[in-house]
Amino acid sequence: MFPESGRNVPFQIQNYAYLDALGRETVTWVRTFRANRQRRFDAYMIYSEQRSCIIDYLGTHQHLAVDIELGVAPNGGLRLRSGAQRFYEGSIAFPFPQLFSGIADVCEWYDDAEREFKIEVKVTNKVWGRLFGYKGRFQVDW
Repeated sequence: MFPESGRNVPFQIQNYAYLDALGRETVTWVRTFRANRQRRFDAYMIYSEQRSCIIDYLGTHQHLAVDIELGVAPNGGLRLRSGAQRFYEGSIAFPFPQLFSGIADVCEWYDDAEREFKIEVKVTNKVWGRLFGYKGRFQVDW
């Protein structure tokens, strides 16, 4: 997703909860990484009763919709794993082939001993292997 890689890259995650223009409860995740140049990745999550799962709309234009399976990780944290994906652009809509995409596996938890939140994200493809990932720790500002 980004051409840079590195260690100790500062990042910020901002979350906003609101009702979107369609009246759905929505949580926006804005991730900003400050590597060689600032990079941003946005996601907008809603719960779909029709699909019986969370749907994550990715990017600032929300062209890619991804079904999300939510569960509990072995460490007690939240585990989110991506599933079926669909592409939308105006009146064009089609299932997005997994061959050209990645499967995201995300774990977020609170470490009681270190008194901080932690996150680990891995995005892989069956053919190309690891596409993207990051892990880190953060404090919460309300």
